[in-house]
Amino acid sequence: MRFNDRRHFLHQAAAGCAVLGGLAAVPAAQAQFRVEISGIGASQIPVAIAPFRDEDRAAVPISQVIRADLERSGLFRIVPAAGEAIDELSRPDFPGWRNRGADALAGGSATRLADGRHDLRYRLWDVVKGADLLGQSLAVPREDLRRAAHRIADEIYQKLTGERGIFSTRIAYVSKSAGRYTLFVADADGEGAKVAVGGAQPIISPAWSPDGGNLAYVSFESGKPVVYVQDVSSGQRRVVASFKGSNSAPAWSPDGSQLAVTLTRDGNSEIYLVGRGGGGEPRRLTQASSIETEAAWSSDGRSIYFVSDRGGGPQIYRMSAAGGNAERVTFSGSYNISPALSPDGRWMAYITRNGGGSFRLQLMDLSSGTVTALTDTNDDESPSFAPNSRLIIYASRSGGRDVLMTTTLDGSIKARLSPPMVDVREPVWGPFGR
Repeated sequence: MRFNDRRHFLHQAAAGCAVLGGLAAVPAAQAQFRVEISGIGASQIPVAIAPFRDEDRAAVPISQVIRADLERSGLFRIVPAAGEAIDELSRPDFPGWRNRGADALAGGSATRLADGRHDLRYRLWDVVKGADLLGQSLAVPREDLRRAAHRIADEIYQKLTGERGIFSTRIAYVSKSAGRYTLFVADADGEGAKVAVGGAQPIISPAWSPDGGNLAYVSFESGKPVVYVQDVSSGQRRVVASFKGSNSAPAWSPDGSQLAVTLTRDGNSEIYLVGRGGGGEPRRLTQASSIETEAAWSSDGRSIYFVSDRGGGPQIYRMSAAGGNAERVTFSGSYNISPALSPDGRWMAYITRNGGGSFRLQLMDLSSGTVTALTDTNDDESPSFAPNSRLIIYASRSGGRDVLMTTTLDGSIKARLSPPMVDVREPVWGPFGR
């Protein structure tokens, strides 16, 4: 199990766990998140996203979704469009938009087709040069409108930054409401949540497979913690670790062939490797008398970071993925847990407990060892990087509730994703691709 049981709002319950096949839709009143963005970033690209023609007749406010995606990334400053609908056939007043401070402008249309689908079209203009940059037409079912808006935001992001966008990726998280625990899969902005599995027993430690097709997690439905791997599309699942004692903290290898897990089968909390299909004998990696847990793989698959109290208090260590000697990585503070490694291999996010007992998100530059505090809150946990390494999602508390947050790597732009009246914890960001 993890060092800081206080970090988990999950606790023992009485009834069994009901597993749902595939992803089940959530009633809209429960699924809707509020996205609250705070902070101001430096060197932002000024962009205007005009209302799409006829988007008020669609089920999704297309332009609003695009604006929120770009703003949450921290790389864009949204220039108000003053409610002016601009479609893909418009000839924008480029001098006027330049006077408003925009460098780029996007607009489009959302036309309902006879078969119930929507013809979604958009165009992106370079306001400074007065030239077209990008344009596309998509015919999508009503239920895919939000996903299509995220794809448009990804394409605008990539065209203006040269980097791949992450708005059409997915997140997973665990909620607790009325004594029920639910593992959800949702869009990267928290919307469109669907149930992967739920029940009255705790569910913790979700982890995406590198291809995005499976989720590993820990369920207490059998009366003890057991590691499952579940196909996200079909809901089919299998046990991959159900040994004597506790089975917890799954972490996928970058190639998806195996998972590092924490087992107490030999009487102590140690790191082991198990195959993605389960079965066979696990391979033990750590050989200490201390508590070893919370494994996290480096992006190249050569190293495993983990938490150990071998030095007297929990700190983060690194060892070869084959096991062997470990070196200490964290030295600032006496209590550091929950390592998360960025996909580009440059950063490690983790949680530190300061002298006042607050748990806060930290970021380490792995090349220099420089540590930056990203938050000033008190109950942060479970950091996870976006697949482009530009954002971190984590859990915290706000207004007496457990909420999800995202932050840029400099901490300047934060967004709160919080459904009303539901506690949400343990977020994990999925990979590129769906």
